[in-house]
Amino acid sequence: MARGPLAFQLWISVCLLLFFCARCFYLPGVAPQDFQNGDPLNPKVNKVTSTKTQLPYSYYSLPYCRPEHIVDSAENLGEVLRGDRIENSPYEFKMREPQMCNVVCHVTLNAKTAKEFKEKIDDEYRVNMILDNLPLVVPIPRPDQENSLVYQHGFHVGLRGQYAGNKDEKHFINNHLTFTVKYHKDPMTESARIVGFEVKPFSVKHEYEGEWSKKTRLTTCDPHAKRTVTSSESPQEVEDKKEIIFTYDVEFQESDVKWASRWDTYLLMADDQIHWFSIVNSLMIVLFLSGMVAMIMLRTLYRDISKYNQLETQEEAQEETGWKLVHGDVFRPPSNSDLLCVYVGTGVQFFGMILVTMLFAVLGFLSPSNRGGLMTVMLLLWVFMGLFAGYSSARLYKMFKGTEWKKITLKTAFMFPATVFAIFFVLNALIWGEKSSGAVPFGTMFALVFLWFGISVPLIFVGAYVGFRKPAIEDPVKTNKIPRQVPEQAWYMNPAFSILIGGILPFGAVFIELFFILTSIWLHQFYYIFGFLFIVFIILIITCAEITIVLCYFQLCSEDYLWWWRSYLTSGSSALYLFLYAAFYFFTKLDIKKPVSGALYFGYMLIASYSFFVLTGTIGFYACFWFTRLIYSSVKID
Repeated sequence: MARGPLAFQLWISVCLLLFFCARCFYLPGVAPQDFQNGDPLNPKVNKVTSTKTQLPYSYYSLPYCRPEHIVDSAENLGEVLRGDRIENSPYEFKMREPQMCNVVCHVTLNAKTAKEFKEKIDDEYRVNMILDNLPLVVPIPRPDQENSLVYQHGFHVGLRGQYAGNKDEKHFINNHLTFTVKYHKDPMTESARIVGFEVKPFSVKHEYEGEWSKKTRLTTCDPHAKRTVTSSESPQEVEDKKEIIFTYDVEFQESDVKWASRWDTYLLMADDQIHWFSIVNSLMIVLFLSGMVAMIMLRTLYRDISKYNQLETQEEAQEETGWKLVHGDVFRPPSNSDLLCVYVGTGVQFFGMILVTMLFAVLGFLSPSNRGGLMTVMLLLWVFMGLFAGYSSARLYKMFKGTEWKKITLKTAFMFPATVFAIFFVLNALIWGEKSSGAVPFGTMFALVFLWFGISVPLIFVGAYVGFRKPAIEDPVKTNKIPRQVPEQAWYMNPAFSILIGGILPFGAVFIELFFILTSIWLHQFYYIFGFLFIVFIILIITCAEITIVLCYFQLCSEDYLWWWRSYLTSGSSALYLFLYAAFYFFTKLDIKKPVSGALYFGYMLIASYSFFVLTGTIGFYACFWFTRLIYSSVKID
C-alpha cells in the first residue's frame, strides 16, 4: 500500500526539481539592468553563422580587430551544443553618449586573410553580437508593406558586386557599423534600460592624408567636421595587400517600448494566420478520426458485445466471427517482445521529456533571452525521465512473462541513446574537420556521457526495479496454448500497406507546424509560438491514438491477432513521412552546397525522425493496448 504514495511523492519531487532547474536557467535573461548616463556598456561578439553552410565559427577565427585580452563568457550546455562562442569585443559604448567615426583598428590583408574573408562573403556569413542579452539585428523594410520592418539577425561580413562599367565581380567588406541602441528611460530615477540593439553596416574605403598612425584623422569619416558614413558608394575591396580601417558610430534612441516587451519585435509573427490554418487543418483530421472511433465504439462494438454475450449454445459459439474469434490469441506475446519493451520504454521517456518541456515553454520559463535554455532543459528532462522508461519497459516485460529484468533494463538504457550518440559523434567529427565552433568540445562530450552513464542509466535501473517488483498485468482473457493460424488477408489489410497508410494522418496533423520548426532551426530564426505547438502536440497524441485504434479494430475483425508490433509501427511510420518532408524542405527551401553541410542536415534530421518514430509509436501502442483490453474485458468468454 505504501508504494503508491511513495511513487507519487517521487514524481512530485522530480517535477519540482525540474521546475527549479528551468527557473535557474531562465533567471539570467530576466533580471533587468539599469544604466546611468555615462555607464560603460559591454557589447559582446558571438559566432558568425551562415544558412548556406550551417557551420558556425567563432568571431575571432576571422582577422577582425581584437581587444587586448579576449575573455570568454560562461556558457550553458545548450549554448555550447548550439555552437555559441560569446566573447568580449573591441567596441566601447557609454550609455546615452553618442559616438561618431570611432576607429577600431587598421588591418593590412595578406593572401591568407583576404581568402578567409572572401570565403565567408561567398557563403553569406553573418556576424552576431549581443548587448545586455539582446541580439544585434539589421532592420530591413518590408517590400510588401509600408512602414513595416523585418529584422535580420546579425550583419553580413560583406557583399559581392561590380564596379560600374566592369564585369569582374569583387568582394567588399562591411567595415563601418552604425549602431543604434534603443533605451527606455525611467522618469523618476533618470536611469535607463536597453530595449533594442540595431546596426546598419556599410562598406567604405576610408581615406586619410600622410602615413597611418593612431592619431590620423580620416577624410571620409570625421567627427570634427561632422562627416558621417551614410552609404557604400566607395566600398572597401577585399584583396591581398589592401588596407582596411574598421570604424563605428553609436547612436542612442529613446523608445516607448518597456523592458518587459523588448523581445516583442524579435518574436513578431507575420504569419499567425498560417498557424491558425494549421490548427484548423489538424482539428479536421482529429474530428474525422474521432467520428470513426465513436462509430466503432458506440455502434459496432456495442452491437458485437451484445451479440456475443447473448450466444448461449455451443453451436452458436462455434459460428462466431470477427474480433471475438481471436480472444485466445490476442494477448499472446509477440515475436521480439524484448525489443518492443525497449522501444516502448524509450518512447515513454521521450513523451515525458516533450510534455514537461512544452509545459515549461507555454508557461514562459524557456524564453529565447536565455540562449541554449531549451536544449539544456530537454537534456536534463531526458535524463530524469529515465526513471519512467525503466518502469514502463519492466512492467511490459513482466507481462510478457519475462524473467531477466536486468537485461531488458540495460537494453533500454543503451539502445536508443547509443544509436543517437554514434550518429552525433560522426557528425561532430565532420564539424571538427571543418574547424567550426559548432564542434562539441571534449569537456562537453564528457559531460554528456556523464549525464548518460552517471544519472540516466541508474535512474532507468531504479525505475525497472520498482516496475518489476509490482505484480504482473493480468490479461482479461486466457491465451490458448496452441496459436491459431491467421487467415489470408485482403490486400488492403497487408501489414506494410496498413502501416504506411496509418502514418499519413499523424504527419498531416503536424506538417504545417513542422515547416516553421525547420525554418527556425535551419534558417536561424526564433521559434516562440509554443502555445500553437502545444495544441498541435495534443492533436498529434489524439491522432496517433485514434488511427491506431481504428486500424487495430479492422485488423482484429479480419481475425489477425498480431497487433502488438503493428500498433507501434502504424503511428510510428509517420516518422518516415517526416524524413521525406525534411528531404523535400532541403531541396526546395535551403541553399546548401557543401557536402559536409548536407551530411549535417540529413544526420540531424535522421535523429529527429528516429525520435519522432519512438514517440508516435509508443502513443499508438498504448492506445491500442488500452483498446484491446477494454473490448476483451467486456465480453463473456466461456
